[in-house]
Amino acid sequence: MSLTLFAENLESIPSVAKQILEYASPHKKFVFSGKIGVGKTTLIKALSLQLGVSDVVSSPTFSIVNEYHADDKTIVYHFDFYRIKNEEEAMDIGIDEYFYSNNLCLIEWPNKVENLLPLESVKVIITENNESNRTIELINNE
Repeated sequence: MSLTLFAENLESIPSVAKQILEYASPHKKFVFSGKIGVGKTTLIKALSLQLGVSDVVSSPTFSIVNEYHADDKTIVYHFDFYRIKNEEEAMDIGIDEYFYSNNLCLIEWPNKVENLLPLESVKVIITENNESNRTIELINNE
């Protein structure tokens, strides 16, 4: 099952984030793919705001994982695997405990840990159409 959304500009991102959460419910694992600079972290910030996260949301490029808390006590884990060298390095930080918790996981650069990803996840593929316009394809792996 898939859905294609369009973000015409930055102002449309909150609406797109809301649609993603509605489409993907009750799934809690999201994998974000797209070229560097396409807007993966921007979309994750918008998703986090929709969830009621009041923490500052930023890319965990160096820490690999950030933990955020939503108003309703939901825990959100935000991963950025861009800098890891192999899946063993990811296992060393205990990603299986994060991935198989009942918490929300937002995963950037999933291709770096492809064999470790939860099977039931929603793929979010972002494609740049022009400087401000993006196509966002959602694939629900049910």
